[in-house]
Amino acid sequence: MTDLDLDQDHGPDAGQADATDFDAFIVEELATRPRERLTLYGKTYVLPESLPIMFTLLMTRVQDSQDPEDVAKLLAILFGGDVLNTWAEHGMTDRQLGILLIFSAANVRRPGSVTLPRAAELYDEQEAGKAAGPNRATRRAKTGKKKRSGAPS
Repeated sequence: MTDLDLDQDHGPDAGQADATDFDAFIVEELATRPRERLTLYGKTYVLPESLPIMFTLLMTRVQDSQDPEDVAKLLAILFGGDVLNTWAEHGMTDRQLGILLIFSAANVRRPGSVTLPRAAELYDEQEAGKAAGPNRATRRAKTGKKKRSGAPS
């Protein structure tokens, strides 16, 4: 039994008069928290005031996935509906999606904290970092050649 169990009466009418209304608290809190808005392909989206737990849970489950359906599910949690297909039909590129995700993630946490131009810079830096170093196979091939070239024939 936990401390929480000890403090609660578990009868059928227990605590109804004294119950704390978490639902009302959430509604009041949501009304006071700023939310970022953005317009994309003529539609205005309002980002959530914080990352939904379903987004966080799904992100950990599909972080290494290459399945477009997993991306679609994540985007639907943040933006609603089948936005991935809608945006793809409008010609959205990988780069544009990456910028949007960086912008959205930052501005869900702190509305107004990252502009779209800054999100583009961050995306470009991230992509440059991925391309900057050779992959493991390339490094091994180069090291192997150096070792062999210095060896006597």
